[in-house]
Amino acid sequence: MAGGAAEAAAAVVEVGSSGQFEELLRLRAKSLLVVHFWAPWAPQCAQMNDVMAELAKEHQQVSFVKLEAEAVPEVSEKYEISSVPTFLFFKNSQKIDRLDGAHAPELTKKVQRHASSGSFSPSGSEHPKEDLSLRLKKLTHAAPCMLFMKGTPQEPRCGFSKQMVEILNKHNIQFSSFDIFSDEEVRQGLKTYSSWPTYPQLYVSGELIGGLDIIKELEASKELDTICPKAPKLEERLKVLTNKASVMLFMKGNKQEAKCGFSRQILEILNSTGIEYETFDILEDEEVRQGLKAYSNWPTYPQLYVKGELVGGLDIVKELKENGELLPILKGEN
Repeated sequence: MAGGAAEAAAAVVEVGSSGQFEELLRLRAKSLLVVHFWAPWAPQCAQMNDVMAELAKEHQQVSFVKLEAEAVPEVSEKYEISSVPTFLFFKNSQKIDRLDGAHAPELTKKVQRHASSGSFSPSGSEHPKEDLSLRLKKLTHAAPCMLFMKGTPQEPRCGFSKQMVEILNKHNIQFSSFDIFSDEEVRQGLKTYSSWPTYPQLYVSGELIGGLDIIKELEASKELDTICPKAPKLEERLKVLTNKASVMLFMKGNKQEAKCGFSRQILEILNSTGIEYETFDILEDEEVRQGLKAYSNWPTYPQLYVKGELVGGLDIVKELKENGELLPILKGEN
């Protein structure tokens, strides 16, 4: 056991100076180099060091490096390391990707992707650039209002992003978001695509509106409400959801995997009828979960709707089945 730990530790190289880092970049140019900028005071860094040690065992062709961010400030500043843990990926002595934060699954995914993608060639970068432009166009059009930010609306990871989310929520603006920390290619590419060097960035119908200062100005001039799409009121949203399909089941889980016994039983009954239906997982949306109870005046789940009208929960559906009334109701005959 102790031998295995020592072997894993040896697979991760510790760098203590700028010169040592540059030398390592040169020596390991042909392979993928993954650098963890860490700090001894951050417990999440210790966890990610363990993850790196495991990855080093699996990917012996990849070089894994630990660099204490505050001990080698020249390197940290050069690569704009503002928080720990941060991971940089290098090939041919060039940075090709970045991951901010303690996201073990994402780190594993990126290592696997870059390790299997072969040699990174700067000369062959014309096509990826074209692909990136297309990807950015799709991303900026992914929703009527798109926010590119650091972190997520639930967990912003910089003050500017936090303020932007607060303003949009205050005005009841419906928006989707993209965490630029999750994709270094998008993070760098969007600056050029939009000719806007900082984040957050807000887009409406694929067009850049601006960053935080512009949004504050639009808020002050009362223009923000006319530019950005409003989120539908909860009651309107529930009306749309209950009418989404002719037969709608609001349940814990989905068709493939029920997450409570009552939901599983109602699925079995509906499946036995051969009638097509759609499901909504109330565990995925707390607003719908709570709101639908008041909307339907029905306190529990599952809830079955036909043409937007509540039929009832499991007990009522069982009764209707026993009485032979369920099929005509599901077909909309009653």
